[in-house]
Amino acid sequence: MHYDLGFLFSSLLVLQSIPEAVALLDFFKFDHGRFSRRADSFNAFDVNPNGSTFLWIPQDEYSGKTFFDSFAFFSGKDPTNGQVNYVNSSVAFGDKLAYVQDDGVVIMKGDDTTWLADGEYRKSVRISSYAQYNTGLFILDTNKIPWGCAIWPAFWTLGNGDWPYTGEIDIIEGVHDNQHNQVAFHTAPGCVLNSNAPFTGTVVQHGGQNNTECNGLINSNAGCGITEWSRASYGPLFDQQGGGVFAMKWDENGIAVWSFFRAAVPQDVVANAPNPSLWGKPSALLEPEGCDPIQFFKNHSIIFDITFCGDWAGNSYATSGCPGTCADRLKDPGNFVNATWSINHLRVYRKQLFNGRVSAAASQMDSAHLWGILTLAMVCIVSLTYVGL
Repeated sequence: MHYDLGFLFSSLLVLQSIPEAVALLDFFKFDHGRFSRRADSFNAFDVNPNGSTFLWIPQDEYSGKTFFDSFAFFSGKDPTNGQVNYVNSSVAFGDKLAYVQDDGVVIMKGDDTTWLADGEYRKSVRISSYAQYNTGLFILDTNKIPWGCAIWPAFWTLGNGDWPYTGEIDIIEGVHDNQHNQVAFHTAPGCVLNSNAPFTGTVVQHGGQNNTECNGLINSNAGCGITEWSRASYGPLFDQQGGGVFAMKWDENGIAVWSFFRAAVPQDVVANAPNPSLWGKPSALLEPEGCDPIQFFKNHSIIFDITFCGDWAGNSYATSGCPGTCADRLKDPGNFVNATWSINHLRVYRKQLFNGRVSAAASQMDSAHLWGILTLAMVCIVSLTYVGL
């Protein structure tokens, strides 16, 4: 393969703003005369099908004491008909249903202390990011996902506007004591999942047939779902493994979801230099040939929630192996000790394209030499900006 040796310099010069250049320079951490792990060997660079080169550069991070500053609390009626009382931020913080531990771990949970009367709904939380996205790489590091009979959690993105016309992407979703995460896509009519695409999960069936129609207006609003093969992708086994990482990549090449239990988290993810091309086949994949990911998914906010019973957990309760009825299960707070999200961080990356290809010679370049090129490029950007060019 042939490359352009001036790649880094020219690429930095065509960045749209100083913050973008700073983000790229920050990506190449410099420590004691060499680049950090995430810059070494340029493993973070990826190539589009058209041959263009790109990086996934950090855009937003949701973590620690400021986590909830970036989210709105939803306190309306549950759209999925759950027997849940979603509370506002004051109640959530006051009742310790949402808080950040001293170690920075974010906790969201359902009420696990209150006995309920017949017909009473259990308190819980649903939050939605103020920021909206049109493509990105979303990586969630979580220690625990809510699970248990009558419990229905989700980590998902939802388009702004009339559902399902701006799309919905369910990254983590499950009910009861399920062991397998279920990914799903809900869209306007016209989006079709290719069941032969290269993913490791199993297409969810409807009426005995693979449900490849992602149209959210048919088949009881089910969309097109894919069940992960790993038993460590949801439920008690996921928790026992120390949690793990879920990643959703959304760009012009499609939408893909991966999950990794703790011991299998890729090193590029740990190093904050993710490169999905190194992760193998995704658990779920929606290809652009059957569903344009830019057309069918727009202006998405990030959502976490925990509901109870409802359209999925309630309707499936009788065949779940759980005792009694969903309504009876809801009364005892002891049944909800596992209805908890425990989150280390959520990171969102944006795709930075370049007008060139990564140089094979540059990938072996002395770190000090490469740092000099990057610094010079940054100086040029700043200079050109201040002279008004």
